[in-house]
Amino acid sequence: MESKISVKNLDFFYGSNQALYDISLEIPEREVIAFIGPSGCGKSTFLRTLNRMNDTIAIARVDGSVVIDGRNIYAPGTDVVALRRKVGMVFQKSNPFPKSIFENVAYGIRINGIHSNKADLEERVEKALRNAALWDEVKDRLNSSAFGLSGGQQQRLCIARALAVQPEVVLMDEPASALDPIATQKIEELVVELKRDYTIVIVTHNMQQAARVSDRTAFFMLGKLVEFNPTQKMFTNPDEKLTEDYITGRFG
Repeated sequence: MESKISVKNLDFFYGSNQALYDISLEIPEREVIAFIGPSGCGKSTFLRTLNRMNDTIAIARVDGSVVIDGRNIYAPGTDVVALRRKVGMVFQKSNPFPKSIFENVAYGIRINGIHSNKADLEERVEKALRNAALWDEVKDRLNSSAFGLSGGQQQRLCIARALAVQPEVVLMDEPASALDPIATQKIEELVVELKRDYTIVIVTHNMQQAARVSDRTAFFMLGKLVEFNPTQKMFTNPDEKLTEDYITGRFG
């Protein structure tokens, strides 16, 4: 199993309060990995350690290593901007910029200087919108405000924005939790489609969603990784009784 991300002995602290304990796991390339567990179990905090999003919190501290493509992202001198271009993030609440649909996607391409001319920029925007399964719905209104889109479309726009800068890993923090069932289904279909080209890590409260979209599932409880296994095994024959109790709804 070729690992894209290798996490070893990771502890995470908010000030003196420890939120994650000794987490080690290997995330293979081009798979969908789901993180499940009750609220407050540390799954979103852990997700954010994978592209150093927690750096924005002054009192946050990380011990241990997160190695992506052979490089520890917590090593001194790491280019965090380059890291976040490689490891994109889609948040729980869609957060389009107050700009046109086109400019939302073009923004990252522009600031990262990854286009050569206007035609190239337009091509990259179209490709990102196609990859996010949104192009056909918005191609005739690219100059309209992103806020005119439905909730599900806004979330796919944020996915397009993340894809536009050509990441290799996409982190998704409950990307469908605020969406209706039809919009949720579109996001799920999109996730399955995207793993052909990307490594996807998704935090979800929805166990059925984890079962539908992921190749492997990690179950967190009170800041600890209880179990990490292929999803089918996890949902049919978990190694840990705690996992079974959570999945069958005995607690959580």
